[in-house]
Amino acid sequence: MAYVAIKGGRAAIDGAAEAVEFMRAGSTGKEAPLQLDAIEQQLRLLVSRVISEGGLYHPRLASLAIKQFQGDTLEAAFALRAYRSTKPRLLETPPQDTSRMRCIRRISSAFKDIPGGQMLGPTYDYALRLMRLELADETPEHFRAISRRFLAATPEAQLPATFPKVLDALRAEGLLPPVAESREAAFDITREALTFPVPRSAALATLARAETGSLLGIAYSNMRGYGDIHPTVAELRVGYLPVMLPHPVTGETMEAGEVLITECEVVAMYEGNAADGPPTFTLGYGACLGHNETKAISMAILDRALQKGMKDGAANPSEDPEFVLLHVDGVDSMGFCSHYKMPHYVTFQSDMDRLRTTQKKSKERV
Repeated sequence: MAYVAIKGGRAAIDGAAEAVEFMRAGSTGKEAPLQLDAIEQQLRLLVSRVISEGGLYHPRLASLAIKQFQGDTLEAAFALRAYRSTKPRLLETPPQDTSRMRCIRRISSAFKDIPGGQMLGPTYDYALRLMRLELADETPEHFRAISRRFLAATPEAQLPATFPKVLDALRAEGLLPPVAESREAAFDITREALTFPVPRSAALATLARAETGSLLGIAYSNMRGYGDIHPTVAELRVGYLPVMLPHPVTGETMEAGEVLITECEVVAMYEGNAADGPPTFTLGYGACLGHNETKAISMAILDRALQKGMKDGAANPSEDPEFVLLHVDGVDSMGFCSHYKMPHYVTFQSDMDRLRTTQKKSKERV
């Protein structure tokens, strides 16, 4: 492709930036600026999506990016990922133990009764999708009343610190394969380019920061029949995971803080043969930063589909690692789509010249 540099456009570009600021401030100039605390708390699912797709757990900076780009999740994730690239890398975490998660939501569709019990937590799953018109005129007093009512009805002492994993019970019965001990270092997609075939760690890392809609669309194709994965959610967790880091002096792991994550483990059809041992269920895994259950479930389905495709050969797009992993990153996709807005004068002039020549020759033949 050929591009043409634009000259004399500085004033127009400055004007475009001013127009953006004008639209962000509101056409009347009477609106109060959005506060970052309000964005972080009241638009928490939007913030979760941006930190997940941006690949950086920093809710406040994600709130700032949402404010700056007027709610455009792709642009906000782009800005957050660009900010992350400027920061030095100090330490690498060992594999984190999600059984230590401080859950705010934990359910299973595989069993009615699970160890520790079902914990519905904050979700819209059981509410009608009807507009609540009374929210248009909320007051700070209403907010405070909501907080007082919830905290009074939910004493913290009633909540267990952690929950056992549902998969442990299935594994104890021999219905799941044993946990494979891997000595390979996790693939770092921020420093190494994907070269196919890729290890599973590279696929999971790519899916973890993929755009939610892209994951859902490809996973949905599998659910609709362009694939063979019909999973059951063994466990879906949302909660705060302690982040363990090696001490810079002693090397012992220590808790440096916690991050909000969503984790999904799905069980799919069993497979196996006599040579490998008795048949067992197959597994798919999904985990992402923030509270985003649709993304975690879609990721788990695609993880299982990609494992099947790499083993048996890809029969559908959702089972093809190269197709999936190269088309789910929102920042990459947005960048390629947006580049069509750049000047393509040379290539289009060439296309017009060829078309005119072809039309002329067509008329001469007639």
